[in-house]
Amino acid sequence: MSDIEQAPPGVDTTVPSPARMYDYILGGTENYEVDRTAAEAVRANMPDLEDAAWANRGFLQRSVRWLAQQGIRQFVDVGAGLPTRNNTHDAAQAVAPDARILYADNDAMVAAHAQTLLEGSSGTAFITADFREPEALLGNEDALALIDFTRPVALLLVAVTHFVPDEDDPWGVVRRYMDRLAPGSYLALSSITSERQPDKAVDTVEEVYSHSSSGAVRVRTRVDIERFFAGLEIVPPYEGGAAELTYVGQWGAVDPDEADSDGSRWGYCGVARKKA
Repeated sequence: MSDIEQAPPGVDTTVPSPARMYDYILGGTENYEVDRTAAEAVRANMPDLEDAAWANRGFLQRSVRWLAQQGIRQFVDVGAGLPTRNNTHDAAQAVAPDARILYADNDAMVAAHAQTLLEGSSGTAFITADFREPEALLGNEDALALIDFTRPVALLLVAVTHFVPDEDDPWGVVRRYMDRLAPGSYLALSSITSERQPDKAVDTVEEVYSHSSSGAVRVRTRVDIERFFAGLEIVPPYEGGAAELTYVGQWGAVDPDEADSDGSRWGYCGVARKKA
């Protein structure tokens, strides 16, 4: 049976999908030949690709557990993708069984995958929505049925904003999300960076993703990524650390120096609180 015959309705198997590429890099099976070819093209000039993906995945899991430990019981995971194991609800509900998790993505493959993934899982829901439209996403009927936006929420934007070009003002989009969330809410965000990376590797990432369903990827500087946290209180990423951004592998690490791998340095991340 061909990929096209196996693909869920609405899934284009002729164009690589960032979500399916990520799934492939993490060892998943929800991907097609076009995604594997694109991922391997990136790997050819970025040998730390798998390390970078797992470092980013680790940031999501550790930050979610930390947020649950702070008393957060509501999570909105935008651009959730196709995780292979230990999803956001697994990490949150391991700490707080009553935690509620809303997943949102605009990829048809993710939507199809989510129906199976979340079957039988309590306190979870998936909606098809675009990150660029916060009012529509947060005002979705299913979102409102699960999440009480008068109470603190953790907004998870993990490896999402770099798919939005500067001209679409991703900083303004994030601000619109945070403006609608209650005081005491948190933002957990990671984004790919161009700093301290070989030009050839950065060029390859930009070239491959320009032909993907996302349209492009914006490899930003630390300063540009810091702008997403404007007006928020960044929390220290690990014990003894300064309240600032760090590499994705280091956030929440027991030994930040040991976690400072080459792959980890492909992304900056942070967790920040909306002031009361």
